[in-house]
Amino acid sequence: MGFVGEAQRATGAAVLIGEWGIRMRARTARWVAGCAAAGSVALMGGGLGLAYINRHLVPASLTNWTVSGLSGQVVNMAVPVTGFVLASRRPENRIGWLFLVAGLALGLSGFSTGYALHALVAAPGSWPAGQVFGWLSSWGWVIAVAMLGFLFLLFPTGQLRSRRWRPAAWFAGIAFALATVCTLIAASSEWADPFALSGPASPGGLTGLFFGVAVVLISAALLVSVVALMVRFAKSSGEERLQLKWCAAAALVLVVVFVASMWVNSAAVNVLQSLAFVGLWTAIAIAVLKYRLYEIDRIISRTLAYATVTGLLVGVYAGLVLLATQVFRFHSTVAVAASTLVAAALFNPLRRRVQEVVDRRFNRARYDADQTVAAFAARLKETVDLDSVRDDLATVVDQALEPVHVSVWITHQG
Repeated sequence: MGFVGEAQRATGAAVLIGEWGIRMRARTARWVAGCAAAGSVALMGGGLGLAYINRHLVPASLTNWTVSGLSGQVVNMAVPVTGFVLASRRPENRIGWLFLVAGLALGLSGFSTGYALHALVAAPGSWPAGQVFGWLSSWGWVIAVAMLGFLFLLFPTGQLRSRRWRPAAWFAGIAFALATVCTLIAASSEWADPFALSGPASPGGLTGLFFGVAVVLISAALLVSVVALMVRFAKSSGEERLQLKWCAAAALVLVVVFVASMWVNSAAVNVLQSLAFVGLWTAIAIAVLKYRLYEIDRIISRTLAYATVTGLLVGVYAGLVLLATQVFRFHSTVAVAASTLVAAALFNPLRRRVQEVVDRRFNRARYDADQTVAAFAARLKETVDLDSVRDDLATVVDQALEPVHVSVWITHQG
């Protein structure tokens, strides 16, 4: 977008939102985004308030008034907040507006669930339209999933990578539309018991069939979106590759935590999973806003290095403790103390070695720059000619930093 887009936002000129043909002033876009985000957060806050009211009257599995449920609400609130930041700063990019629509769907679904639980379970007949809100809560989440699915298909530019991906976009759109229809039919067939679709037991009969078809369609559409993102990453370069690296790094953390949650079902892991989702939304916002993109290589290399070092030191520590206590029969306190000292002594040398290997693979630009500067420092020890030092310094700066222009001023003192 560049300078033109910045000038448009500064002057309040009209901006075009994606390729939808919607044109509005930048101030109007910010106002619309703010209202949508505020409405979403208000609905989610109302849902939390209703969950608090229902916490002793309705089973915790339905109210989600637990540590895991509350952390999930934090994730939901992060969606419209991210959408507001992106839509107000980059209104021409559709990513922010997808976040806002997803936030509205999540807010409406959360509030409808709390309202229906109070009207139908906690205090039956006390509030009107309980069945309607229960029906809304049964299928509203599909819209949020669809918006986030399109997000991965369009990330980071807000547009498809090329016209060749239009069939994939049509497939995802049709799959999400059919999934919404199937979920609507399933929710309508369970009008008398709107919580059947969200309960622990899978619905049976025709309702279960429609719900199963919806799940399959949603999975297929999400798979297409993720494949499109992976292909874009493989064929990207320059600034777009850095944007995709932010998303890939956060997604990798989310996958690791998700796999851990399959093995360890605890509140702490669920909270970590929620934080990983918030990290993914934050990474997407950083990528779209192009804020300090070039830090991603450093973050990835440092994370990999410290994770590797931590794993190696834990293995060394455990091995030394077992060796000392089981083989040499040392006292356990002495063995633990000695193993701790050895692990502490190995930390810095091991970290430097692992960091060098990781930088060579994942942060090549910094590694090459460090090697160039180190070679210059070695040559400088043996060079006495000032003109040679000047020329060598200019060459090193050009290789390490690749500036547009290099100038060297040397003051002669005689």
